[in-house]
Amino acid sequence: MTTEAPEKKPSVSADEGSLLSTVRNLWGYMWPADRPDLKVRVMLAFGALLLSKVATTLVPFAYKGIIDSLDGTTPDSTLILGLAVPIVLVIAYALGNVIDAGFQQLRDVLFARVGQHAVRKLALETFHHLHRLSLRFHLQRRTGGLSRVIERGTKGIETVVRFAVLNIAPTIVEFVVVAIIFVWMFGVSYLGVLLVMIWGYLYFTIKASNWRISIRRAMNESDTDANGKAVDSLLNYETVKYFANERMEAERFDQSMAGYERSAIRIWSSLGVLNFGQAVIFYGGFLIISIMAVLGVMNRTITLGDFVLLNTFLLQIYRPLNMIGFVYRELRQGLTDIEEMFKLLDRDPEITDKPGARPLAITGPVIRFENVSFHYDPDRAILRDVSFEVPAGKTVAIVGPTGAGKSTISRLLYRFYDVTGGRITIDGQDLRDVTQESLRATIGMVPQDTVLFNDTIGYNIQYGRPDASMDEVRDAARMAQVAGFIESLPKGYDTPVGERGLKLSGGEKQRVAIARTILKAPSILILDEATSALDTKTERDIQSALDDVSRDRTTVVIAHRLSTVINADEILVLREGRIAERGSHAALLAQDGLYAQMWNRQREATEAEETLLRTRNDPDGFVKRPDAAE
Repeated sequence: MTTEAPEKKPSVSADEGSLLSTVRNLWGYMWPADRPDLKVRVMLAFGALLLSKVATTLVPFAYKGIIDSLDGTTPDSTLILGLAVPIVLVIAYALGNVIDAGFQQLRDVLFARVGQHAVRKLALETFHHLHRLSLRFHLQRRTGGLSRVIERGTKGIETVVRFAVLNIAPTIVEFVVVAIIFVWMFGVSYLGVLLVMIWGYLYFTIKASNWRISIRRAMNESDTDANGKAVDSLLNYETVKYFANERMEAERFDQSMAGYERSAIRIWSSLGVLNFGQAVIFYGGFLIISIMAVLGVMNRTITLGDFVLLNTFLLQIYRPLNMIGFVYRELRQGLTDIEEMFKLLDRDPEITDKPGARPLAITGPVIRFENVSFHYDPDRAILRDVSFEVPAGKTVAIVGPTGAGKSTISRLLYRFYDVTGGRITIDGQDLRDVTQESLRATIGMVPQDTVLFNDTIGYNIQYGRPDASMDEVRDAARMAQVAGFIESLPKGYDTPVGERGLKLSGGEKQRVAIARTILKAPSILILDEATSALDTKTERDIQSALDDVSRDRTTVVIAHRLSTVINADEILVLREGRIAERGSHAALLAQDGLYAQMWNRQREATEAEETLLRTRNDPDGFVKRPDAAE
């Protein structure tokens, strides 16, 4: 049996020092190889952003010109020219800001489709991957917590894609342009103060943001836990009511939300510290450069317009500088949100198709277990050297005490797990050598616990073969002896069944499951304790439908109630993972062994149940209302 892959370093991590490698791993979502139209959009959005940066850089010069033209120190030849220059510069200043805003909005419009495609692609990839993961994983998961991880991750990917592509590189370009202007117009000393201020700002931002990552992770864990408990409690609504444990459920949920509350408060408090520290560093540099500029104006080494230009650049550079801090903070937060989802994507499926696996070719089909051994845990064997054959068109039943390994056989047939010893074949083909899709398309299952989708009865039956017509759906329902019940409902096949099919009784759900399997028309049928959760009368009604379904099909019946397997061609009795007895019903009774003991106990229980039902009739012949309804 293939074991779960050991935990490895995730391809996406919010840890310090992994940002660039993480962005490289996300590049496929930002620059999709199969979508040249989206690549064009990315380039156009990047171009629009660069044009907005050009406008942003030129706007302060218009502002400087306005100040210089109005300060009275520049002689003008005519009054008209003296009025025209500042007016033209004011128009240029306003127009430059409009162009800047327009190109930024164009960038967002162009990139919207890219970001949403990345979200959709990642969500679909995660959805596919979850269905590929092993049964072992899904038996351990919490549905609510898992859905929250996916929800946060899909939102986080858009944040990372948008900021990584459209903000970091253009902002660096803007810093370089401003640095050149500072050297050219004001000298190296101004540039030196500017660089020290920028370095201090970014260093503080990075350190503070990395510190906040652990807080964000704790908040995500509390959020996941709270959502998992909420969904779990709602799915078990009736159980909560049975034990009047609403208060306990609310307290458990509140405990998780209290952890979320504490982490959220720390997040906002740490954000306040981060923002205040950034402001202190920036305005400290702003103060030093402004004092240098004031002295320059007083010494007439720079003009009043230069002073305004300098301060405008400083205030203008605060926007991309603050954006860099915001982008880094958002990137870290986004990566924290998506790293759990990428841990799911990095998790290798336990069961995979081997290279060159072919579709299962059906000729019989004949099922053969050859010296099969299996364990979930190496210290506890479930099956030990089990060998049997199910001939084509015949029925083999598997019975035995609880924990004997009966249901494990159905899981191995579906290849939810691989055997740890021996092999299982269908028409001579080892299950490990064929594709999982073709194997599972060949097998039909009627389980003990039938779970329906929260949709209509018709949808749930048609799920067995989605391309089936409604006439075929109705035929399957008639064969499963459920058509009369469905047609008696006001909405018929369009009747919603509720979450997990809770609006239907156990017998009704089981008949729908049988109809679904009939519609699939499988070559191999597995009945995994299909009636053990039903009362005796309902079981007898459904058993005839099961007999019709299994006729002329290669059938494996896993049963707890022995009355359902007396007509099987062969009965295997499992005990402690081994075949203890085998034979027909009559032959096993004649052996007077484990099977005979189980049969006698169940017969006594059935007779006691029937006697109890008879005693509910009063002397006048009226039937008393049962204490419990189905």
